[in-house]
Amino acid sequence: MNELELTGRARTHVVELERPRCVLHAEVVTSFLAMRDAAAQAGIDLVAASSFRDFDRQVLLWNRKWSGEQPLLDRNGQAIDPASLDDARRVDAILCWSAIPGGSRHHWGSDVDVIDAAAMPDGYKVQLVPAEYAADGVFGRLGAWLDTNMTQFGFYRPYSSAGCGAGVEPWHLSYWPVSSAALESLSLPVLRAAVASSGMLGKVQVMERLEDIYRRFVLSVDRPSPNHAQSGSAASRDDGQMGRREEAAATAI
Repeated sequence: MNELELTGRARTHVVELERPRCVLHAEVVTSFLAMRDAAAQAGIDLVAASSFRDFDRQVLLWNRKWSGEQPLLDRNGQAIDPASLDDARRVDAILCWSAIPGGSRHHWGSDVDVIDAAAMPDGYKVQLVPAEYAADGVFGRLGAWLDTNMTQFGFYRPYSSAGCGAGVEPWHLSYWPVSSAALESLSLPVLRAAVASSGMLGKVQVMERLEDIYRRFVLSVDRPSPNHAQSGSAASRDDGQMGRREEAAATAI
């Protein structure tokens, strides 16, 4: 991926699917559809609540949270009163669940937030909070199925432990053969140029802290086990190695 693709400012690396409706990196499509077919055999309608997200959309999401139009949540999924936050703490609160524009893994088309459409009661509004994926949650069965099956299709959870900078996201799957290469390529200068070009609110505060944000919220993610990283799907490319930047973050955080 080039710099524009890495930061969501181009769509030349992604393709749009009609069924299920989502936008994915071209190299992810086959494995995602195979995983969806396997889930269907278990009675699960695995669909994307969010897939590729471009730069402008990420700016919009960030700005809605900064301005209070969209709720801010703590790491337990509980609402935070925006009026109680200064600018620095507001940045931290947003970063718990939303990446800065240019720094979202959704820009790559390799990462997708998944739900089980068959499990939702009529009128149910998806929240994407950890409680939904607990054993007794509406997507608890999906979460358990993914625990057992996602690795054979090349997917893993980059936000599965409290050691990550961001919150734990059991719904967020990443296709390792593509995302590992993308993370390797997304350098701090590339991210800085993208943020500087944005119309995001709080940009001054973010730019002042960008090196720390890059280290804590972009690089500091979980990675699959060595066996997982070496497996993936038969149709994928995968060198089974962790990118140098991700390795550095894993040892430093």
